[in-house]
Amino acid sequence: MGMTDHAQEKTFLGIERSVTGKWWRERNLDDRLATTIAQRFGVPEVVGRVMAARDIGLDDAESFLNPTLRDLMPDPSTLKDMDKAAARIADAVIKGENIAVFGDYDVDGATSTALLKRLFAALGRDVVVHIPDRQKEGYGPNSPALLDLQRRGANLILTVDCGVTAYAPLTDAREAGIEIIVVDHHAAEPELPPAVAVVNPNRLDDESGLGHLCAAGVAFLLSVAILRELRSRGWLEQAGIRAPDLRNWLDLVALGTVCDVVPLRGLNRAFVTQGIKIMRHRHNVGMAALADIAGVNETPSAYHLGFMLGPRVNAGGRVGESFLGTTLLSGDDPAQALDIARKLDEYNRERKAIEDIVLDQAISAVESQSKVGAMVLVGGEDWHPGVIGIVASRLKDRYHVPALVMGMVDGVYKGSARSVRGIDLGAAIIAARQAGLLINGGGHGMAAGFTLDPEKRPAFEEFLETRFAKIIAENDIRPTMTVDGGLHAMGATLDLIEALEKLGPFGAGNAEPRFVFPECRVVKADVVGADHVRCILSGSNGKGRLKAIAFRCLDNDMGQTLLKHGGRPLHILGHLRRDSWQGRDGVQLMIDDIALPVLG
Repeated sequence: MGMTDHAQEKTFLGIERSVTGKWWRERNLDDRLATTIAQRFGVPEVVGRVMAARDIGLDDAESFLNPTLRDLMPDPSTLKDMDKAAARIADAVIKGENIAVFGDYDVDGATSTALLKRLFAALGRDVVVHIPDRQKEGYGPNSPALLDLQRRGANLILTVDCGVTAYAPLTDAREAGIEIIVVDHHAAEPELPPAVAVVNPNRLDDESGLGHLCAAGVAFLLSVAILRELRSRGWLEQAGIRAPDLRNWLDLVALGTVCDVVPLRGLNRAFVTQGIKIMRHRHNVGMAALADIAGVNETPSAYHLGFMLGPRVNAGGRVGESFLGTTLLSGDDPAQALDIARKLDEYNRERKAIEDIVLDQAISAVESQSKVGAMVLVGGEDWHPGVIGIVASRLKDRYHVPALVMGMVDGVYKGSARSVRGIDLGAAIIAARQAGLLINGGGHGMAAGFTLDPEKRPAFEEFLETRFAKIIAENDIRPTMTVDGGLHAMGATLDLIEALEKLGPFGAGNAEPRFVFPECRVVKADVVGADHVRCILSGSNGKGRLKAIAFRCLDNDMGQTLLKHGGRPLHILGHLRRDSWQGRDGVQLMIDDIALPVLG
């Protein structure tokens, strides 16, 4: 948005700068549209207002409230190369060729690889799976691993959640006689790697309009196309194979979609909504074991996928054994599943401990700089590559600019980066690579990875600082909290929670509604855990009580303001959640920001 756009937008309660340095922007909405949505679809007024503020019109309201694959599922053939890929894979299945899947070590890679492994198993074909070791191999296909898969008998390899920029390894594979099918969703360049097919809705010549899908979503559409091809050839009937019901694996697609932070609109919304329903039945023994170990003792939601299950699946690739996530999600042995879930839980604890150490060092490195400009870039020779992405996310949240964090591996920097709204990080990393500043790199709008020669660090930093500063200045990008409206503590009821739950699942592209509770007073506040602050709030007139908690805030101004409130009124901004801890059924406010009332 430009400078003039800010003048046209409403500042909520006059807050130009909150305790955490953010501008509170009130969502624009059409009041008549909000009322019409509420009346036509029989939802509470607050639901109509939230939907209208998210630009959900009357034509889209029904599918938003009740997203189904029947209404939103596209023809897989709309993706470029999809038919070519399905035909080649069908040939391999029918002829009994050896197929391998080269996946990625994150949640999206694990879920999409597990989905394809389950599909081939249902078709009577056991595939070889390779998940690279983050530290030894890094991200994406590498020549030694591809050639090893060939030595193990594979002549057709599917790269999943990776491969679209793996030019050299895929060239080596072609020269060795290996056929490759790329199944990816990351930003592509005009030149594509040598492959039988490149199925990626983000390749520049793809007109499917499905660029918001994660790899698990693309893998699901590929599975539909493969079954359709085999059915059209009559092979399923001839082989006496009953086609699997792909809907039973939507829990995998939901987990990958939420954890890869792709927009939860349209088809993705249907994937997650329907996938969570499947998850409730606990068909996937690995996912059920992981949920038990993580302490998910209530109906799962996108929150549980993103913050409880996902980090544990990721932990294997970050600090443990990279293949564990895929093995867990593709297996059917309850005993093995429980054993792997316990290992992943332990790796996740180890990951948290390492993350805390690296984060402290990264913050110290940033604070030692004269100022924070349009970005932060820090690196440490002994920083664990498995946690730098998480640390980058923490720094992005702390400093409100794109953050890049690097660890040294074999004499070069391996980096991970996270961005803020309005700055396309993947495009910037690709531009830096094309400018000769990076050994390798790629990603999407909000996240990217790269490999950097230490000697080129100054030039790389200057390149990004100049690029980002220009974008920030031209678009007046600044730290912002977007507000859906104001509420009184007495209005935070279970009925309201149930009404808002109709708008879920929440995540990227469908932000959980945030409300401000004006002029609250902190009745009680204390520290819980390592650095969280919980409190009891009273409404502006002293009536009503509301439980609230602010996470990871003990060492910042928000936490200190809550603890040292002095009885003064505060505007409290946050999102409401059902509080079902220890069997209770109440309401709790998750605090996102605080502001002092504007005088006068």
